[in-house]
Amino acid sequence: MDDYSILQLPDGTQLAYEVLGSDHKPEGASVPLVFVSGTTSCRRDTDKVSSLLAKHRQVLVYDHRGMGDSKARKDDPFTIETLARDLLSLIQHLQWSEVALCGHSMGGIIVQSLLFLPFHRTNPTPLRFRVTHVVLACTAFTPNLDPRYGLKFARRPTGPLTLELIRETVRLSMPPNYDPEWFASEANQERIEEIIDRGLIGRPFRTILQQKRAASQYDFTGFHSRLSPDTQFMIIHGELDQILPFSNVQGFLRLIPWARVVPVGDAPGSVPTFRFGHDWIEYFDPQVWYGVFEVFLQARCREKARL
Repeated sequence: MDDYSILQLPDGTQLAYEVLGSDHKPEGASVPLVFVSGTTSCRRDTDKVSSLLAKHRQVLVYDHRGMGDSKARKDDPFTIETLARDLLSLIQHLQWSEVALCGHSMGGIIVQSLLFLPFHRTNPTPLRFRVTHVVLACTAFTPNLDPRYGLKFARRPTGPLTLELIRETVRLSMPPNYDPEWFASEANQERIEEIIDRGLIGRPFRTILQQKRAASQYDFTGFHSRLSPDTQFMIIHGELDQILPFSNVQGFLRLIPWARVVPVGDAPGSVPTFRFGHDWIEYFDPQVWYGVFEVFLQARCREKARL
């Protein structure tokens, strides 16, 4: 079992979290980074990249309420705002004065909701820390209404649920997270089996359905104009994403004009191509993504040093 900590919230929720690289001091170019996962995901799903980044900075990974080792009430309201306030509680608990955020899919929606809490229409809540950088990975700024996209689950088989039936149900639900070529490649079959094994633990289907519903019921109209240009934004999104459209990139650039898109090329901080699917972290060598994050997180510090 992983060595993790628990944050007890006033409503009874228990959030399981880990601070990787905890021996690093959160200062200068080593601003702490928080990975905010998407629907169905748990805190160690980013290990391929978070473990590399933790060699030089503190990295917070955590399970959303009701997932992994986190606990939630049976009558949990489960909204994007609730999940954003969970994230707020975690960061404030760690007493970080500056933080960088990476939100994937639903996690990117949660990150945006967190940034908008100071402008909440009925319950404005200040952030007691500065968000220096934000990575929005394969995410959205408005609920998806295009039937060609979205999270789709295989039909539950009839009869007793054996382990093999559950494994097959997980497998049949996986393809939209990738692309047909990646999923069919013989080279990726061992990794697919590992992901299936991982998916059998700590991911209650009831909670996943609550997450899916929450990710379809939010309204950020008018909030992006309130964001500070002092916060750096980077958009990561693949052309082969089958859950959220690649056109969301242009939507984000309209809403956050100073945002940058992860570059394509051979230079450090770039990806080889935009031809990757929704589960971006499974594409390319992990060192590629490590470079993308480090170049992005350090650029602002170099700019400040020249002023």
